Amino acid sequence: MKPSRIVVVVALILLLVSASSADVLKIVVNDRIHPVTAEYIARALDAADANHDQAVLIELNTPGGFLDSTDEIIKKVIASPVPVIIYVTPSGSRAASAGLFILESADVAAMAPGTHTGAAHPVTLFGKPDDVMMKKIENDAAAQMRSVVSKRGRNIELAESAVRESKSFTEQEALDKKLIDYVASDEQDLFRQLSAKPLKRFNGTTVTLNLPGQPVRDYPMTLKQRILAYILDPDILYIILAIGALCLYFEFNHPGAVVPGTIGVIFLLLAAFAMHLLPIRYAALAMILVAFGLFAAEAKLASHGVLTTGGIVLMTLGALMLVDSPIPEMRVHVLTALAVSIPLGLITAFLMGIALRARRNKITTGEQGLIGEIGLAQTALSPSGKVFVHGELWDAVSPVNIPAGGQVVVRRVEGLVLRVEPVAVASPVMA
Repeated sequence: MKPSRIVVVVALILLLVSASSADVLKIVVNDRIHPVTAEYIARALDAADANHDQAVLIELNTPGGFLDSTDEIIKKVIASPVPVIIYVTPSGSRAASAGLFILESADVAAMAPGTHTGAAHPVTLFGKPDDVMMKKIENDAAAQMRSVVSKRGRNIELAESAVRESKSFTEQEALDKKLIDYVASDEQDLFRQLSAKPLKRFNGTTVTLNLPGQPVRDYPMTLKQRILAYILDPDILYIILAIGALCLYFEFNHPGAVVPGTIGVIFLLLAAFAMHLLPIRYAALAMILVAFGLFAAEAKLASHGVLTTGGIVLMTLGALMLVDSPIPEMRVHVLTALAVSIPLGLITAFLMGIALRARRNKITTGEQGLIGEIGLAQTALSPSGKVFVHGELWDAVSPVNIPAGGQVVVRRVEGLVLRVEPVAVASPVMA
């Protein structure tokens, strides 16, 4: 055999071995659909392509999420060179709302026993659009569903009913009506069911997967993605925002404390980053900031709690309207809003009251604390001598002679010398 032919044969053997030993890349999405979820899935699909993996397995459990992020995920799944398997698992999980769109975009859609999917009707948070606009939103979502499902050869009418009528389906109903491809008890059961069966991809090509016994490689989130996914929780975002505002508020009222100011800046920057990724209602954010103004006004105007109560109400409403999300899981919960707003309002008003009272009180320490104090001449002042003030003996100077034992009042402090006058001729002391 010629050397060139030997090289070709060896290359083909290596290629076949590498193809047969290609991994299955596995990621777990157990959260709401938001920008970090979209980034995580996109990077996983890119990694699978670069590694020439046989398939990507996405284990899904989600209540839904944001439309923009869902669209990004669908586009990435459809365009993926590596076949994508989406598996709703474990039992008790769901692929609701946006989750159904993502499930239907997969090359293989599967569910575990005891799971469900559907309820994909578009909704709005505050206020209902007019009938024409709502119809447009609904038609757009239905058209997107039809375009994805038809290419995958699944039940178009049933998928559209989940959008228009908010219908939901158990795993067996979805399988019987061809909304999904398989029901499997675990991933190996799923791999066995789809093994050696031709799989039609979105671009019309056909592939055959042989996954039983193949290595399954986990692809976890990066540390950055985990941190961002955590702070993108609206409840966590609101708590971070409130703590940051309170720390800065404390720093402004106690300049030089440093630690509260540092913590406040860090927390507010984290909140700003999260708000950049979430659909934030900035009118609601303004309500939260105005609430702090009302807390400060309470301490200054002494409204007997009226301004504090108004601030708590305003802050709670601002929290509830802060994130404009189509699903309850992506909004600030009522209990969180109340649990943060009420204590924060009371603490802020209390701290502001202490600061204002401290500023109004007469200074009683240091050099300024001596001014206006009454002392006793220990020696004759003619014009200088010794006086006893505040339990201490001071050098003193008087514009008139004062006999020993006479009472004096302190007018000024010049270094370590007191300027005093006799009490008998002293003008009234201003507090």
